[in-house]
Amino acid sequence: MSTAPIRTALLAYGMSGKLFHAPFLSAHSGFDLQAVVERTERRMHLDYPAIRSYPSVDELLADPAIELVVVNTPSNTHFGLAQQALRAGKHVLLEKPVATSVAEIQALEALAQQMGRHLLAYQNRRWDSDFGAVRRVIESGQLGQLIEVHFRFDRYKPSLNTKKFKEEPLPGSGLLYDLGPHLIDQAISLFGQPLGFHKTMGQYRPGSQVNDFFSLHLRYPKGLNVWLTSGLLVADPGPAYVLHGAQGSYQKGRTDPQEAQLLQGVSPLAPDYGHEKPGQEGRLTLAEADGRLATHSDAAAPGNYMQLFEAVHQTIRQGVPYPIRAEELLWQNELLAADAN
Repeated sequence: MSTAPIRTALLAYGMSGKLFHAPFLSAHSGFDLQAVVERTERRMHLDYPAIRSYPSVDELLADPAIELVVVNTPSNTHFGLAQQALRAGKHVLLEKPVATSVAEIQALEALAQQMGRHLLAYQNRRWDSDFGAVRRVIESGQLGQLIEVHFRFDRYKPSLNTKKFKEEPLPGSGLLYDLGPHLIDQAISLFGQPLGFHKTMGQYRPGSQVNDFFSLHLRYPKGLNVWLTSGLLVADPGPAYVLHGAQGSYQKGRTDPQEAQLLQGVSPLAPDYGHEKPGQEGRLTLAEADGRLATHSDAAAPGNYMQLFEAVHQTIRQGVPYPIRAEELLWQNELLAADAN
């Protein structure tokens, strides 16, 4: 297998490309970030002087040097552009949502297999510090049999988004397809496919044409209930993660610092990257042998999205199975596409 860096291109250099992709692709020795699509204003070269800027996707995909394409464009374009890149013989790292229907994800997976290329989902929130702490506590078994799990991703944004495509009733628009893939992926990565679910959605911001609230109640074996909730009119968010089990409870805020650090220009290689601040620890309450309840502060390990890019590299260069599996993407899209009930 080749040991050369993976020659990589971005399909856009907006917030996603600038914060969540380029810093990691340029810092990881296993990638060679070479090109970008910039249809109007060319500005990526200001941050990455050696970058090649193409005015169209067609011209970038015609570049035989490019092996991996990051599809980080608006949600309603993901399916078509991922198809186009796969047909051009490129591996694809696809932003969420990976599709807007079950049929789309099935078509993409079939095409990737046909072309002998990898279709890899960018689900970076698996590598958040706060979610890492939640996973560790669950896997430790300290809470006993889990009964009730709540994941929330809340914001207070009463005004409509200035990016008009996010507010138009297009496939993949609305809060469900924006933040829903993060919460659903986290739940599926921990608990697998639910036995059943109930879905509630709503529009509450003045003038909104898309959903700005959703709640999914997922039912699992042994009586486990998981709620995934998000709203854009939550002025005072509570804990992002609340777990209740037969032997204790755990709660944790949405405290991962990576997005804020990336906005400040902090490098993923910086010593303090991904480290939460003192006072942001989780709260773990456990039943002791004498029946008393004891509460402990629980510090999270640093988060690091570089682990996702390392997984991409290992899959393409070494054939190591990618942690976000095809069946998990199918389950995610079944939940996203289902009607509210």
